[in-house]
Amino acid sequence: MTFHFNFREIATATMVLFAVIDILGSIPIVIGLRSKTGHIQSEKASIVSACLMVAFLFLGEEILNLIGIDVNSFAVAGAFVIFFLAIEMILGITLYRDDEPESASIVPIAFPMIAGAGTLTSLLSLRAEYYVENIIVAIIVNIIFVYLVLKSSVRIEKFLGKNGVSVIRKVFGVILLAIAVKLFATNINGLFVQS
Repeated sequence: MTFHFNFREIATATMVLFAVIDILGSIPIVIGLRSKTGHIQSEKASIVSACLMVAFLFLGEEILNLIGIDVNSFAVAGAFVIFFLAIEMILGITLYRDDEPESASIVPIAFPMIAGAGTLTSLLSLRAEYYVENIIVAIIVNIIFVYLVLKSSVRIEKFLGKNGVSVIRKVFGVILLAIAVKLFATNINGLFVQS
């Protein structure tokens, strides 16, 4: 069994997941949940979201094959999801909104906030281009960061301020937009080659 660790792939996959998960942009939501429920289970939320992401990375393709969709088609669809997420981040608008969670348990934080539709779609899109081991390293790096942010969300918000969080969201929105365009271009070519 040969591993294909590649720093560039790990760095790119980490940045994609970091931008899609957008844990810094979610700090106001995390603080709102903390004030409503009094406590957020950072460890449990981080572990469950990591398990969901790794499971989908390995089983997502099989699920797609079961319903007759190839990875390239899913990656193109994923590029559209990432594109709209980026538009939301850059323009500060909401195109899709989940119902507000009632408790800060695994459900609102691990899913859909961390391992939501955008994250899972991005994982399969990344899998169409990168080696699995590099994506797993990127998941681990992001989950460690998510855990640290969940643990110290109040301090981070005080340090960055509302303007700081807003600037970070916009910067990662632009990065995400560029990634969506690249994913689309790469995988749309793959679709034409197949047909």
